[in-house]
Amino acid sequence: MGHPCLFRKTGSSIAASLAALVWLGALGASPAHAASDRGTFSIVAYDSVTQELGVAVQSKYFSVGTDVPWAEAGVGAVATQARVDPSFGLKALGLLRGGLRAADVLRALAATDSVWDSRQLGIVDARGSVANWTGSKCLDWAGGEAGVDFVCQGNILAGPAVVSGMAKAYREGKGEMAERLLAALDAAQAAGGDKRGMQSAALLVVRPSAARPQFTQRYIDLRVEDHKTPIKELRRLLQIQEGFHGADNHFFYADEYMAAGRADLATRERERAAEILHGALARGERDASMLNGIAWACATHDLFLGDAVRAAERAVSLEPRNVDILDTLAELYFRQGTQAKAIEVESRAATIDPKSQYLKDQIERFRKGGRD
Repeated sequence: MGHPCLFRKTGSSIAASLAALVWLGALGASPAHAASDRGTFSIVAYDSVTQELGVAVQSKYFSVGTDVPWAEAGVGAVATQARVDPSFGLKALGLLRGGLRAADVLRALAATDSVWDSRQLGIVDARGSVANWTGSKCLDWAGGEAGVDFVCQGNILAGPAVVSGMAKAYREGKGEMAERLLAALDAAQAAGGDKRGMQSAALLVVRPSAARPQFTQRYIDLRVEDHKTPIKELRRLLQIQEGFHGADNHFFYADEYMAAGRADLATRERERAAEILHGALARGERDASMLNGIAWACATHDLFLGDAVRAAERAVSLEPRNVDILDTLAELYFRQGTQAKAIEVESRAATIDPKSQYLKDQIERFRKGGRD
C-alpha cells in the first residue's frame, strides 16, 4: 500500500524538483543492494516556538540511531527507514537546505530510486511543512500519520494503533520537544510497537543558535544501541543530559530571548530549568556531579537559589571532599546573603586543595562582598 502524504506542486516547486534531480544524479542513485529491511517506528517533528527539529525512533535492530534520524536546525529533520538507505538523510537535508519543501524532497528522492516501493520516510522542514511515504512493499503492518508540524511512521508493527497512538501522544503532550518525542515512543510501544520486539532507540533534537553553533547539529543527541528496554533507557539518559547540560542551556536561551525582547519566551526557558532542578530533587537524585551542574547553573544566573542550595547540599553529602561541589555550595550561600556560611564552606574546600589560588580568591571575594 503506497500512500504518500504529499502536497500539490506549484510551478516553482516543479522547477526546484527538476534541479534537485540533477543534484541527486550527481550524488548517484541509491543502489538496491546497499540497503536492508528494518522494522522501525519513528516520529519527526518541528516546534514553531523554539525552532527545534527532532527525531525519535525505536527498533528491534542494533544501533537504529546510526541510520534513521537526521536533522539540521533551520533546515529540517528526516527519518529514513524500512529498506533503509542512510544516504537519504544527507540527501534530504541537502535538498531542504536548497529550498525545497518536504513533499518535493520526497518526489526528488523517489525519482532516482529503483526500490522506492520498499522505502519509508518521514520529513519535516523548518517552515513546518511535513510529508511521509510508505511504499507498498514495506512489511506489514506499515503506515504513517501526519499532523501539524510532525509525522509518524512505522513498519513491521503490531498494527495501526502503534502509529495513531504515537501521533496522539505527541499532539497532546506537554513540555519541551524531547519529552514529547519520548512520550510518543512510549505510546507506540504501549500499543505493541515493533512486533519483533525492542533493541535500540535514539533521540535527536537540533536548535538554532549563533553563539552555540554546535546546537544546530546536536542539541540533544542520545542513542541506546542494544538494550532490553531501550525507550526506558533513553529516558534515563535524557535525565542525565538534562542534569549536566539542560539547565545551563535553558538559561542560555533565556538570556538570548531577553536580549531579543521576548520576555515571554525567556520565562518559558527559565521554567524548563526549574523543572529539571525540581525533578532531580523529587526523584532523590544521587549523582553528585549532576546535582552540582544544575546547582551551579542556578547560582551563576541568580535563580531558584533555595532549591539549588538543597541540590548542592545533597551533592556535598554524597561527595563531601569534592572541591568543585563545595565551591558551588559556597557560591550559593554567598548569593543568598549568608556570607559566613559561604566562607566556612569555601575554607573547607581550601583545606582539601590548599594550592588553589581560585579558592583563595573566592574566600577573599566573599569577605569583600563582591559578586564578580
